[in-house]
Formats: sequence, structure tokens, C-alpha cells
Amino acid sequence: MQIKDITNILETWAPLSLQESYDNCGLLVGSPELEITSALICLDITEEVIEEAIEQQCQLIIAHHPVIFGSLKRLNGVNMTERIVMKAIKHDIALYAIHTNLDNIYSGVNARICEQIGIKNPEILEVKGGLLQKLVTYCPDTLMANGKPVFHAVMEALWEAGAGHIGNYDQCSFYEDGTGTFRPAAGSTPYIGSEGELSVQKEVRLEVIFPVYLQKKVIRQLLEVHPYEEVAYDIIALENDLQTTGAGMIGDLENEMDEMEFLLHLKKTMQTQCVRYSPIRNRKIKKVAVCGGSGSFLLKNAIARRADVLVTGDFKYHQFFDAEGKIVIADIGHYESEQFTIGLIFDKVKEKLPNFALLKSRVNTNPVNYI
Repeated sequence: MQIKDITNILETWAPLSLQESYDNCGLLVGSPELEITSALICLDITEEVIEEAIEQQCQLIIAHHPVIFGSLKRLNGVNMTERIVMKAIKHDIALYAIHTNLDNIYSGVNARICEQIGIKNPEILEVKGGLLQKLVTYCPDTLMANGKPVFHAVMEALWEAGAGHIGNYDQCSFYEDGTGTFRPAAGSTPYIGSEGELSVQKEVRLEVIFPVYLQKKVIRQLLEVHPYEEVAYDIIALENDLQTTGAGMIGDLENEMDEMEFLLHLKKTMQTQCVRYSPIRNRKIKKVAVCGGSGSFLLKNAIARRADVLVTGDFKYHQFFDAEGKIVIADIGHYESEQFTIGLIFDKVKEKLPNFALLKSRVNTNPVNYI
């Protein structure tokens, strides 16, 4: 097993291109070709977690939070980050972070929170735009040896690469008949037509959409399956939102609850010692918005979507006033909101590599304590 065998699984699930601009996800320390026999999963990489990895003989640590977040200009061991990196290098331990890219996918951090609380049919709270592209290509209107139209084979190959998904629908495409012209130059080996002669052919214009992070895979599939020696295609950027990608989630409880009943339910299910909340409104809780980590930036979105409560962490004192009686803010703590991410990552890797030695860190890295 090499590190890249695991990181390919993680990055297919949560593409690095989905991380926020300020973030630093991916393989931070170590070579993708490093041979490994086991990995340790944690929320934060601390010096204690490095010691745990050494003790457990793990050559890879997969963390939610990047240990290298800002600039790292020298390694002198004068702060925790430098000491962690130095010790990891000394003991041949690779460090990997899967942070806001895991926050922004539909099956990521917020989906696990919804599962813990019991939220049904969750949707993305703040959908990301600018992540969709359209592929337009042209196929000969001919049949293959198996009697299948060429454009059908190309279309199916593009679907297999992940193109053609719109919301809860897949295998979406558009095609229409047209006419194409070309003249094969000297040295060419045309699928249709003859060298040096103008060819006028019936063709099919085929269109599919796909997320930007699948572009290389989609184009590779197109070029492998398309019969033309030179394949004509266009990539068009779209402004449409990608409904399955973005920040936070929102959904409904199976049964509505009184506000205090819900807050106690939240404290229990999210295993937190403290819930800080804005004034209750003496209304029922049915629609719940969530965001792992620091989610105060989503308050307006939650209010606009008519959520009864926003569950997240890191709300500042004055921000609680922004509820204005329109919603209940329930701050359960940053660590507490993301603690189940360890199990989320564990389950995904185990699903793909059931026989690989994978461990959950036993170190509680929460820097906040309560009395």
C-alpha cells in the first residue's frame, strides 16, 4: 500500500478543488509513493497524536484540520507546528489534511452531524456556484460493430466518468443532428473520409454537464472512446449552482420538538458538555440548519431558509444578538460539532480498503475545557 492509494480515495470523495481559498488541504508532509502499513485518523494533529502514531507504528496521519495552515518559513522547533512537522519527518510519518473540501461535499462533515441529530432529507444550506461546466462534442452519425450508434458509446463513457448529473438525476444529456465538414491532411488516418478531400458528414452534437474537478477524467474518457483521430470539443463555464456542494446543511426533524427539548436532545446526541444558545422563542423546532466548526457566516442563510435553529460553533457574544427572535442559535463548540468526522473518514476508507489497518486516535485534542 502506498500513501497515494489512500489519498486517491479521499480526493475522489472530497476533491481538493472544493477547499476554500484560505485552506491548506492535501498531503502536507511525506511522499505519495511512501509505503505504509497503517494510518491514524484524528481531528487535530498535536504532539500527542504524533506520539500515538509512533507508538502504533502508523506511517500516515489523516486529520481534519491542517497542521500547516499559515506560512511555515523555518523549522526550528520554536512552536508546536514546527515541532510536529519536524517529528513527523524524523519518524517518516506523512501528514494529510481533509478540511473544507470535506465540509463542502454532500456526504461530508455536515451530513454526519445531521445523522447524529436525526435530521431527515438534508440539503446544502449555501450552495456553491461556478463549479459546473458543459462539454460539447460532435460524433459521427454511424453505427459501431455491435450495432450501437457511436454517439451512444461516447455518451455512456462520459456518464461513466461522472458527467451528466443534475440534482437527483443522472445520465442527463442533450443531443441533436447536424452536419460537419473537414478535410483530412496528408499523413492523417481519418475514421471517415479520404486524405485531401473535403468530407461533409452527418454528425450528432452531444452536450453534458460536469463539475470542474472531473474535467481531466471526462476529457480522458472522451478521447479514449471517440473514434475520430482529432476530437472537436468545447468546455463552457456555467454559472449554475452545484446543488450537492457547499457550506452547511438544512433539513427537518422527524418529529417537531419544544425548543428546550431540542437543546437537551442536541446536547445528548452531539455529546457536548455545554450548549450556548440565543433567547428561545417559545416555538416548535422542526427545520434545523447545521454547520460543523465555525458557522456564524451562515446565519443569514439559515434565517432565509426559515430554519428554526442553527447548530454550529464559535459564535461570538455580539453575534447572538443577530438572531433577532427569528431563529435560535445553538453553539455546541467547534470540536464538539466536528468530533464525529473521525468516524466519517474511518468509514469511507474502510469501505474502500476493508483489510487496511486503520486506527482512530484516542487523543482528545479539544483545547477547550469546561467546569
